[in-house]
Amino acid sequence: MEFEDFVRARGPALLRYGYVLTGNADDAADLVQEALLRLSDTWRRVRNKDNPESYVRTIMARQHVSWWRKVRRERLTGELPEGSYTDRHSTGELWKELATLPRRQRAVLVLRYYEDLSDQEIATILGISRGTVRSQAFRALNTLRVRPAMLERGRA
Repeated sequence: MEFEDFVRARGPALLRYGYVLTGNADDAADLVQEALLRLSDTWRRVRNKDNPESYVRTIMARQHVSWWRKVRRERLTGELPEGSYTDRHSTGELWKELATLPRRQRAVLVLRYYEDLSDQEIATILGISRGTVRSQAFRALNTLRVRPAMLERGRA
C-alpha cells in the first residue's frame, strides 16, 4: 500500500481519533497533519509492519501529550456548559463531557475505553507511570459522575 492510499483510506478514522483526543476539530486536524508528516518520513519502513495505523495513532497520542505538557493549563472559554441533558448516554453528549476534562485525563480515558489499551500500554504511550494512569482515570470518571448530580441540583 502506498502512503497516499493509506491516507485516503484511514484519514477520516484518524481525524475522528484526533478529535476524541483533543476535543476540538481544528486541533484534531493539526494533530493528524503532524502525525502523517512524521509517518511520511518513515513510511517505507512502517508500511511493512503489521499495523501502520497503530503506529500513527501512537504518534498522535504522544504528540498530543507533548502539546499539553508544553501548555500545562486549562483553556478558558467564555461559553457556559449547557444546564440540562435529555440523554446522557448519547455519543455527542459524551464527547462534550470528555471535552471538559483536563487533557491528560481525557487522553487516559480515550486510550483506555476507546482504544481498549491496558494501563501499561497507556503509560508507555503517554510517558507516565501506571499509577498515574490509574489516578487520572479515577479522577476523570469521578468528575464525569459528579457533574450530572451538580447540574441536577442547580436546576432544582
